[in-house]
Amino acid sequence: MKKLFRYGTVALIAAVVLAIFFYNKFIGGPVVPEGMDNYIVEIPSHSEYEEVIALLNAKGLIQNEEVFNRLAERMNYKKSPMRSGRYEISPGWNTIDLIRHLRGGKQAPVNVVINNSRLPEEVAGKAAVAIEADSVSINALFTDQEYLKKIGYTKETLMSLFIPNTYEFFWNTSPEAFIDRMIKEHDRFWGKKGRLKKAKSLEMTPEEVYTLASIVERETLQSSEKERMAGVYLNRLKQGIRLQADPTAVFATRDFDTHRVLNRHINFDSPYNTYMYAGLPPGPISMASIESIDAVLNAEQHDYIFFCARGDGSGFHNFAKTLQGHNRNKRIYKKNLGYQ
Repeated sequence: MKKLFRYGTVALIAAVVLAIFFYNKFIGGPVVPEGMDNYIVEIPSHSEYEEVIALLNAKGLIQNEEVFNRLAERMNYKKSPMRSGRYEISPGWNTIDLIRHLRGGKQAPVNVVINNSRLPEEVAGKAAVAIEADSVSINALFTDQEYLKKIGYTKETLMSLFIPNTYEFFWNTSPEAFIDRMIKEHDRFWGKKGRLKKAKSLEMTPEEVYTLASIVERETLQSSEKERMAGVYLNRLKQGIRLQADPTAVFATRDFDTHRVLNRHINFDSPYNTYMYAGLPPGPISMASIESIDAVLNAEQHDYIFFCARGDGSGFHNFAKTLQGHNRNKRIYKKNLGYQ
């Protein structure tokens, strides 16, 4: 009897030791090692369980697949489709920690930087760098006329939707959700600092303000003269004078690499070419910075209707109220450039 008891005790101890070993090795032991290239797990939308297993195996996060499968079932992690997203994991986590975190769905956000773009497809490209949706699927919405009509835009005015900034998104954001967020940010922006009231006082819509701001954006890099330049363009609009803005001729031809505006640019027939057509172009010629938008809304009130680059490398312009003054400024420009 004592011998049986001893054998039973030894067997029990062996079983406990084996259980502890099994738990430490396959369940309780760390599966997220130190020194990984990155601690991010991205699970694509509509993934099946087997695809997630393959992904975790590829990152070396599964020590024993049979054990992982049993735990996934017991912890109700296994679904169809699986929960998608971008998850940040931590060194030292065991299998239970890993499954619990992936099951919980707490994502690590990504930053989408939207700025300095000329065309909507460039915006799509910048978004696609950070989120799961690719630029093709985002741009498909940008060119879907029915969809654009539903959200209140056209292909010409769409760029005015985007307010330059850095936005935090979940990685698995869909193209539709991306645009919905942009609409909310747009409305939030225009709802601040009396911007809608200022636009109304100019007898302009937000889209028209943005369009003019996009011209100011491309016309000068000097913040201190943006309000004055916006005032010039507003004076021209009020007096029925063509804007004759070089950046619109460049946009019309899509010759974005040019360093000089030539006759072939200003003679190019396009509704965007303000040398040929009066008023604002059909839509923005690029993304407009917040600074340029506010420059139009807070435009300097003056009598200037001309401006000319100084040509001295400063990036500033000289302004004039008359053609005589403008011609004088043109001579200054040529002299500074060394022209005879």
